[in-house]
Amino acid sequence: MDPRSGSYRHCKGMLVATVAAILISTLVSGPVLADDLPALRQGLWKFQRTVAGKKIETTKCASPTEDMKKMNAKLEKSGCRFSPVKKSGNVYIYTADCSMKMPSGATMSSRSTSVMTVVSEISYKIEIDVVTDGQPSKELLDAQRIGDCTT
Repeated sequence: MDPRSGSYRHCKGMLVATVAAILISTLVSGPVLADDLPALRQGLWKFQRTVAGKKIETTKCASPTEDMKKMNAKLEKSGCRFSPVKKSGNVYIYTADCSMKMPSGATMSSRSTSVMTVVSEISYKIEIDVVTDGQPSKELLDAQRIGDCTT
């Protein structure tokens, strides 16, 4: 695929968005003890994301603290390294450096700096600055627990 072609730029943009979405999903990833993670209640959560100017809303039954632990383990196996989380009151700051092999054989490098503000056990916000292969992007996530899971 010719790097100057529109389809190459589109594929690379999609890969950047995918890696960014994975990093957002980590919420508070990092080599921290379980006690250092924010205590977020299990239940039905609404996630509102803004990525590259596009708003994405999802609602799902989740246990955010447990999901953080699982995602962290998956990303570490995929080639990500995390800084220790710096916590000050209800604010968590951390970075993630990822180098991932793509199916094409190319390696994509990404660095994110995340600032998570935990409003309560049922609400948090996160701002993420990501640079993937030299391309910067900013993402926002607003998460609210909206009820109990139905099952």
